[in-house]
Amino acid sequence: PPRAAVAGVAAPGDLVLVAGASGGVGQLVTAKLLDRGYRVRALTRDPAKAATLFSGAPGLETATGDTRTPPTLVAALDGVSAIACCTGTTAFPSARWFGGNGPKATDDEGVKNLVAAAAASPSLKRFILVSSAGVDRADKPPYSILNLFGVLTSKKAGEAALLASGIPSTLLRPGRLTDGPYTSYDLNTLLRATGDDKRGVRVARGDTLDGQTSRVAVAEAVVQCLTLACTEGAALSLESTPGTEGPGKDAGAWERLLCG
Repeated sequence: PPRAAVAGVAAPGDLVLVAGASGGVGQLVTAKLLDRGYRVRALTRDPAKAATLFSGAPGLETATGDTRTPPTLVAALDGVSAIACCTGTTAFPSARWFGGNGPKATDDEGVKNLVAAAAASPSLKRFILVSSAGVDRADKPPYSILNLFGVLTSKKAGEAALLASGIPSTLLRPGRLTDGPYTSYDLNTLLRATGDDKRGVRVARGDTLDGQTSRVAVAEAVVQCLTLACTEGAALSLESTPGTEGPGKDAGAWERLLCG
């Protein structure tokens, strides 16, 4: 049955589970949360890798788990106030698909498993899911090509499970990701990451934007959505725009973008 919503938004000091913490967007989300005083529990299949990436940063803990293996998620969610799900795989067959890590397992079943575990958590205030542009246009070019192996269909199924769960949630739908992935950098490097000459951000409701999106902007949007009540229940498209000035981490600028 749908879960009763927990009122409120996340705030510094809260414990946030980051699924996919060692991936490009997940690394940036983790670094930003730690920098702003959140506690972060990195859900990872390789705790040593996560510990190395973030150099034992204060406020960081790891939870060994895999969204494809439901029993590993129960303890990982204990006491968590929010979830940032940044998992994902490639749209076309690649080495990342080895070991059962294709779109169906990662973006459909894995997200459904995490949602099911989260629905039993009494402390959860918000679930942010990083999805993709094109989920509502998977039958139209160019997204029909991107969806040849079902990545958009799988992401849409994950979205649908989250929406049906009753968990207070936000869907983020970036275009093709740029910058990174940051696979071997330390915390300080992550915090200095920029969108280079595309630091502007455009936001729209639904699935309407098609431009590329910097991972830096996606990660910042995740962090900002955790704090904004107006983003609960929203599905937001994101794309980066030209310019060396953008919202950065200005909470007011992000509120105008995300809530306008």
